[in-house]
Amino acid sequence: MPAAGMKIGMLMLGVTDMDRSVAFYRDAMGLPVQFGSGEFTFLDAGGVTLVLQAHETLPPADEGLRTEVVFPVEDIEAAYGTLRERGVAFRVAPRIVTGDKLAADFRDPDGHVLSIFGPKRA
Repeated sequence: MPAAGMKIGMLMLGVTDMDRSVAFYRDAMGLPVQFGSGEFTFLDAGGVTLVLQAHETLPPADEGLRTEVVFPVEDIEAAYGTLRERGVAFRVAPRIVTGDKLAADFRDPDGHVLSIFGPKRA
């Protein structure tokens, strides 16, 4: 997974009221809903997918759970292994988050939450 091949595919926002937030982004902002579940709603925001993630409460903005930058990958296990070899310390190992897609979370040097998201290849 070369660094030059990395691109932002999704921007994740923590929300406390999914219905209110979906109505805002869908109705007020005009972003079409791609997929929705109880925990996540994916909206088409042009070249990037905006993902709303439900939280009962949100911590202060500096704790890193309000916004997450998501990098799509073709093979989550390969990307996870490569990043670990490069010294990335993951907060959460790959786990299923929606359908057949897995995600793994880590932080950048300033504490911003980043994740890789994609399928597990056989």
